[in-house]
Amino acid sequence: MGLMDKLRHRYMMGRGGAKQKVGRATGDPRLETEGQAERVHGAGRQVGEQVKDAGKNVRDAFKG
Repeated sequence: MGLMDKLRHRYMMGRGGAKQKVGRATGDPRLETEGQAERVHGAGRQVGEQVKDAGKNVRDAFKG
């Protein structure tokens, strides 16, 4: 997984944040909760990508 996955997760986080703000502004708790869930989901996937990258860096450090 590469750059496109990282960008997709960032986009998911941004879209979720926007939904959350719109839900809060309009008083729609369902939209706010949906946005929050989407934002957290994107953040979790982003952290997973960072962990994977760190593992690759450690593996490469021991190869050389």
